[in-house]
Amino acid sequence: MSVYVDDMRAKFGRLIMCHMLADTDAELHAMADRIGVARRWWQSPEKTSGSHYDIALSKRALAVQAGAIEITWRQASAMNARRRVCGNLGPPESALDWLLEHRDAQRRAKASQASQVDPPEPSASKPLTNSLVPVA
Repeated sequence: MSVYVDDMRAKFGRLIMCHMLADTDAELHAMADRIGVARRWWQSPEKTSGSHYDIALSKRALAVQAGAIEITWRQASAMNARRRVCGNLGPPESALDWLLEHRDAQRRAKASQASQVDPPEPSASKPLTNSLVPVA
């Protein structure tokens, strides 16, 4: 079980912010308590893409000193997507590959569904004809 901090740099007033996420909410809140981030800054899964804190770079440095694993913002995004689908973040090393494979599988499933749609029934008002054979 791990806590992660990404390399995103977003301005928030005079602060520069990044994300902190974890395998479990208990670990996430424990790290927030340890580095002095108030619980009111928690971004709950009901309100956002996944359970996380937006933290200032000074708090990020404290989190890394306390054992948080540094990841890219793309890995953080892919890990949150995996959590929404699979229920867990999974390892950051495979997050981007997982996301690409997941999206590819979704595209294949959508294409397969589209190809399985039955063609529309011919209209009863028009007789079926073969363009090569004249209608008498």
